[in-house]
Amino acid sequence: MAAPDLTGRRVLAIVTNYGVEQDELVVPLEHLRGEGVTVDVAATSADDVRTLVGDKDPGLAVTPTLTHADADPAEYDLLLVPGGTINADALRLEDDAVSLVRAFTTAGKPVAAICHGPWALVEAAAVEGKTLTSYPSLETDVLNAGGAWVDRPVVRDDDGYTLVTSRNPGDLDDFLRAVDAVLAA
Repeated sequence: MAAPDLTGRRVLAIVTNYGVEQDELVVPLEHLRGEGVTVDVAATSADDVRTLVGDKDPGLAVTPTLTHADADPAEYDLLLVPGGTINADALRLEDDAVSLVRAFTTAGKPVAAICHGPWALVEAAAVEGKTLTSYPSLETDVLNAGGAWVDRPVVRDDDGYTLVTSRNPGDLDDFLRAVDAVLAA
């Protein structure tokens, strides 16, 4: 079966400038760009994003395209929210980042979040009635926010806005297949 043509699609990835899990940002960036998708990385500031491997070891630096404050959700087809414990915890405290999540979800635009990334959705009050997965430590937060948490490699919930979630970097293949399917629709 031929891969879907994703040329011309646009994705916005939101992160902080420190602590994003390297593979949860870099692997989707490389994959999507390889499929012809324009991917912008919005960070808290214009400084390089310092990724981590396993939440502790230094990873690659990624240069953001713009800041959260400068991102226009109307220009994108999907929002990507990578994890990394430090990144995700700080991201949910960034008003501009949470506003971006709300803008996508209230407009009915797809969101893809992996590992600790769903914390931003919890903060944006965007998981009520949704079924999703995440890193296991977020289960209580998801339940308290009105969502249903399941332990599966990837979960797609199309009720309201489309939400694709995965648990950790080991689920990236399944996660990216689901993201591709959403972008191809």
